[in-house]
Amino acid sequence: MKKNMDYLHWKKRNDKKLTMLTCYDYPTAILQDKAGLDVIFVGDSLGTNELGYEHEISVTLDDIIHHLKAVRRGVKEAYLLADMPYKTYEDPEMALLTAKELVLNGADGVKLEGMREDVISHLYSNGIEVWGHLGYTPQLHNKAVVQGKTFDSAKFLLNGAIALQTAGASMIVLELIPEELGKVITEKLSIPTIGIGAGRFTDGQVLIVQDMLGITPFDLRHSKNYGNLGQIMLKAFQSYSNEVENGEFPQIGNVRNMKDEERDKLLNCCLYTHSSNEE
Repeated sequence: MKKNMDYLHWKKRNDKKLTMLTCYDYPTAILQDKAGLDVIFVGDSLGTNELGYEHEISVTLDDIIHHLKAVRRGVKEAYLLADMPYKTYEDPEMALLTAKELVLNGADGVKLEGMREDVISHLYSNGIEVWGHLGYTPQLHNKAVVQGKTFDSAKFLLNGAIALQTAGASMIVLELIPEELGKVITEKLSIPTIGIGAGRFTDGQVLIVQDMLGITPFDLRHSKNYGNLGQIMLKAFQSYSNEVENGEFPQIGNVRNMKDEERDKLLNCCLYTHSSNEE
């Protein structure tokens, strides 16, 4: 079943948790889709987790589109969300052009950061499913720190979430905020919330795929290592390197051979050519 926005909202109304992970490539997309994830997300986190950039603000629209197209080829059922990169939604018209590019290349919806009611309203009125993102926002904050820890800052984020919903946001991502605030915002909104480091009471959860697979070396409080793939990959690379250097790979079972008569022709040809060159 293809998961659309109506389905995601149905899950909130029926108290069913939403599942979401980042994804940047075709084979991972196939596995995530097969696992039954509700949302697969091509985020600007690809910059720091996939492309080697120092910060998410270095990610370009071309970067997102390149990876979005690859992920789209692997996704059949999940809702596919794409990030709008830094400085690509400076005003409503620019945002609409960016969003249309992402939808054209396979996104079901787009996500932007911060209090941009004007942009969200414009995208909504033009038929774009747009997600908000409040709390810690990588494009707007230099350091990943918890937001909304005081009453005033928490109330600001709560009012902001309500304003984004009113403007036309389909869903909202809440990142690095206290659990109490995540719960209050989720209960106040009719649209679903997705948390990352926002506690247990949001409508769903999202993690960076490299973090939850144990590929990145970070021990993040809001995440969980489900796979230790980093160590598994390292050991596999080391074993391969050692076997090649020691002549243990490839073995006879890894090679292909010519038919006897074809091999003999080749060897005779090489022998004749070698003899002629010596003369």
